[in-house]
Order: sequence, then structure tokens, then C-alpha cells
Amino acid sequence: WAQFDAFFYWDHQIPLPKLAPVQAKVTVALVALLCFINSYDGEFVFDDSEAIVNNKDLKPTTPLNNIWNNDFWGSNLSSNSSHKSYRPLTVLTFRLNYLLAGGLHPVGFHVLNIILHAVISALMIDVFAILIGGLAYDVKGRILNHAPKTSLLAALFFATHPVHTESVAGIVGRADLLCALFFQLSFLTYCKAFNRGRFSVQWVVVSLLLCAAAMLCKEQGITVLGVNAAFDVLLICNVNVYELSQRLLLRKIPLDVSEILRMGLLTRLALMGLGGLLMLYARWRIMGTGPPAFTEVDNPASFAENIFLRMVNYNYYYSLNAWLLLCPWWLCFDWSMGCVPLIKSATDWRMVWLLLLWCILIGLISQALCSQDSQRRRTLTLGLVLLVVPFLPACNIFFRVGFVIAERVLYLSSAGYCLLLAYSKLLCVSVLALLCVCVARCALRSHQWRSEQSLFTSALSVCPFNAKVHYNVGKNLADRGNSTAAIAYYREAVRLHPTYVHAMNNLGNILKERNELIEAEQLLSKAVSIQPDFAAAWMNLGIVQNSLQKFEEAEQSYWNAIRFRKKYPDCYYNLGRLESEGFFLHALRINPNAASCHGNLAVLYHRWGKLELAKKHYELSLKLDPEAPGTRDNYNMLRRKLDQLKRPTP
Repeated sequence: WAQFDAFFYWDHQIPLPKLAPVQAKVTVALVALLCFINSYDGEFVFDDSEAIVNNKDLKPTTPLNNIWNNDFWGSNLSSNSSHKSYRPLTVLTFRLNYLLAGGLHPVGFHVLNIILHAVISALMIDVFAILIGGLAYDVKGRILNHAPKTSLLAALFFATHPVHTESVAGIVGRADLLCALFFQLSFLTYCKAFNRGRFSVQWVVVSLLLCAAAMLCKEQGITVLGVNAAFDVLLICNVNVYELSQRLLLRKIPLDVSEILRMGLLTRLALMGLGGLLMLYARWRIMGTGPPAFTEVDNPASFAENIFLRMVNYNYYYSLNAWLLLCPWWLCFDWSMGCVPLIKSATDWRMVWLLLLWCILIGLISQALCSQDSQRRRTLTLGLVLLVVPFLPACNIFFRVGFVIAERVLYLSSAGYCLLLAYSKLLCVSVLALLCVCVARCALRSHQWRSEQSLFTSALSVCPFNAKVHYNVGKNLADRGNSTAAIAYYREAVRLHPTYVHAMNNLGNILKERNELIEAEQLLSKAVSIQPDFAAAWMNLGIVQNSLQKFEEAEQSYWNAIRFRKKYPDCYYNLGRLESEGFFLHALRINPNAASCHGNLAVLYHRWGKLELAKKHYELSLKLDPEAPGTRDNYNMLRRKLDQLKRPTP
């Protein structure tokens, strides 16, 4: 009790007012709203296009059952191109947003995200109160907060952490928010199992069901089982991990498990283990018993042949994630394609960051295990558990992930960091200054997420060597009609990543429209040679070849596009145009004096906008047959259009 008295005395010294539970939660929720409220009227940006705008599962005309058969992006889970991200509950909330708003209106989507973050931040007070001050209930079954100021400070740090911007201001971050909400509820429900001095199996089962719900929002949700288990061992059973490991390793003092057995720990761990295995098995079956297929572009370190360099780069990624928690100033919507160059030698200066990371972690672990203060020992250990365990699915150890760094995966892990930060006895001035800086940074960053233009442009200073950043800036400029500026960014994307086929395809399209056909053909030909199943590039190559009058090559390109994408109406249309022109030209080679062939070919060119060619064939048709039905009228219409085009603009 002396140790708890000392801690509570320190809790009293934290420079925050002691608020009633409801007041504390309302305060944290309002601060969370303040940080991200300026993103409420933002656009659909970045991944929102695929997950929401182009996702047919959101539409009322799509059967509701499709949500349970398709992945997060609306693709069938059995498809080879599926990323296997199974998040039906998240997609269901998107569909509800769509129904309530009567269509794709982003305001409702953004508002719900901001509200979810505010609720999660408020609930963090209860989570932190238990992890710091222990588990206790009043006579009405409500959690008693023995560390009101420390838990409030940790929750404020969580509410204002700028690394959360992607999850809150980006609508697809809904998956992380819902996962975190059910994660909290699963943990708090597990705590309810220990009310009135004994544990309840029913509450453990409810906790498992909430864990399954978290997993149906995002795969990371299953990690709550690890946090629940650590909480049970360290706080409920009061196991000293350091002492236990010494007994097991040295075997000097026999291990007495009778007390642990009496408390039912093994029963609860068995229940959670069985539940976790069932969830993983179900997830494995749903996924189609095969992992998603990622490429070297998605996660280059995982494709390194040398296992030493692979592990070095993984650890470098961990250090960068830690830096984002410590100093969330350099934030980027995408960290792939050259944003984080691989470490290829043990002499690389960046090895220092790995050593620093592990020195800090080892220091924290030693404090957590060896401190004489049992309360400090438990709090530090649980803080590290909350920091590390939710991050495990993103660490590349158990399976390959499809990203280098993703700020959204730190949403839950940041709670562990905030707990450790609040427990580190910062000075009053430091606490207030840090909170103010975090609020300002959140406001700035969430403003950048309001539009694709500001989001993509903001990444140029953070990751200037990221080809994907330049590609997205170029695409946004092209969509807004600034093709000249878009060309420069597409060229830079191809320079930084010479096999970037999507940048080649988009650049080739713009050059095609500017009638720079030779370079367009070269770029598109290179794109399909790198990725032979790139149907869109094959079709665009066919269009360019058609314009260059390489009709046989164009036809072959169209057929290649159709071979790789069976349902491709645009390509069938272009193929029909090509074949009709080819038939007329072939007929004229056989009989150059066929007036009807000239007339029909002129109509074809007229519709395509090739006005000079249309004029030429109309005149040839009328020369051969002045009385050809309809040809004179069509020719007069064309001449009027040409006259209008030649008139100077007033």
C-alpha cells in the first residue's frame, strides 16, 4: 500500500484538474473533436476512391450478402487480385452512411469517423485507469479510477496524437477506428469478468465475441487477446514475470502453481486460446486458405534474399514507426516506392537507429521487469504490451504485409506509447506545451487530408524520392485539366521508378491526346512488356497504333486487352471502330472508285472527329457520285462545322 500511496501522491501532482468521470470523458472527447473537426467537409481522397467511391457493395442495389463474400475493396475474396482484407462490419457502416446520405456525400462519412475517435479517446480513460491504477469496482459495479489525473493525461495524449490523422481524416481509416472501439470493449468486458471477487465465464465469452467483432472490422483486432492475457497474468494474478523466469531458469525455488490454478488463470487462458484459434481458422477459410499476393513494390524488404538484411530492414522500419510516435511531424499518406531506401550494408549509418531503438526498448523492459516498485513494474509492462502487441500483425514476422510503413496501424499501439508518456513524470510546462503542439499539428495535418491536391502535395517535402507521390500529384493535376504540369510529375515518377507501369500508362495517354504518338507508343509498349496482363495499357497502345495507321498491330493490342479483361466494353468499342475502318480501307484498295465506301468512311471519320479526313472522303464520294443519298447533306454539315472552327474567337 505504501507504493500505491506514493503513486497516488504523484498522480495528485500532475498539472491537470481532478475531474469527475463524466467530466473527464467529455473533456477528452471535446479535445479530440477540436483536433480533427476541420476535416469534416473533406473530399474522398486516396484509398477512399477504391474502398468507397468505386465499391459496388455500398450501393442499395447490391445484395447485402455480397459484403460477407467480398473483401474491403469490393473484390471477391477468391480472386487472385484480392488483398484478402476481410472487414465486413466496416463496409456495413459505409453502406449505412451511403443510405442515410442518399448517395456518395463525404460529409457524413467524415463526421462519423470524427465522432468515433472522440468516443474511443474518452473510453481510453477507463482502459488507462485499469492499467495504471488497478482493477476495482464500486458497489454499483462501476470501475473505480485510482489514477484519475494520469489516466486523463494519457487519454489527452491519445486524443491529440497527430499520427491518428490518417485513421480519422481518411475515411478508410474507419476500419482502424471500429477495430479500436471493439478492442476497448473486449478488454473492458474481460475486466467485468472479475467483478465481486471471482471471474465469470460468461463475461469471458462476451469478450471473445467482441474480439471477433473487432477482427471483422480489421484483422488487428485479434491482438486484444494478447492484451487480455497479459492483464490477467500481471494484474489479476499479480505474477512477477522476472521472479517467475528466474525460478524456471535457475530452478532453485520450486514453482508453486496451486495459487494460479485456484484463481482460474489456466482456464481463462485456455478459453482465450481456443477462441483465438477458432477465429484464425475461420479467417483462414474465408481468405481462401491462401495469403494475398504482394509485390516487391509493396514491401521491398520482405523480398530481400539475404535474411540478415531482411531482418535489419524490418528493424529499421520499427525504428521509423517509433519515431512517428515520438515526433509525428514528418507524416505521409504513402511510404512506398523509394520513400524508405533499403539498408544494403552493415556500414549504413542508419544502423544507428536500430541500435538506439533496442537500447531504449531493453531499458524499458529492464525497468518493467526489475523495478522494486511492483506498481511501476506492472504499469510499465502493461504499457509495453499495449504498445507492442497490437503492432505484431504489421511487423512482417508472422506473414508478409503489403506496405513499408502505414501510420494507420499505429492507432492502437499509440495507446501504449501515451500510457508510458503520461507515466514518465513530465514537467508541468512540458505537458502543456506538448499537448498544444499536438493539437496544432493535428489541425494542420487533418486540413491537408481534406483534398487530394493538398494531401499529395504535402508528401513531396516528406518523401521527395517516392515515385508514387509524384504519380498521385500528376494524376490529380491531370484530372483537373493541367496536363502540362502532370507530364512533369509523371516523368519524374518514371525516372524514380523505371518499371512504374501505371505512370507510363497515364503519361502515354496524355501524350496521345497531345498527338505525340511516337513517344506514347514507346511508353505503352514498355508498360505491357513489363506487365503483360495490363489490359488498360494494351487498349491505349491499340488506340495509339491505330492513330499511327498500324492497323494490324492495333488489332492485336485490342485482342490482348480483351484476353486479360473479358468484360471490357471500351476495348470492344475501339476494336469495332478499327475493324470497320479497316474493312472500308480494304474495300477501297480493291475498288478505289466505290463512292459508297468513300461516303461511309467519311461518316466514320466525321463521328470520330477526324474532320479533314472526313472532308477528303466526302469530296471523293461526291466526285464519283454527285447524287449519293445523304452524302451532300453530311458534307454541308461538316463544312459548317469547319467554318465555325476557323472563325476567330471574339
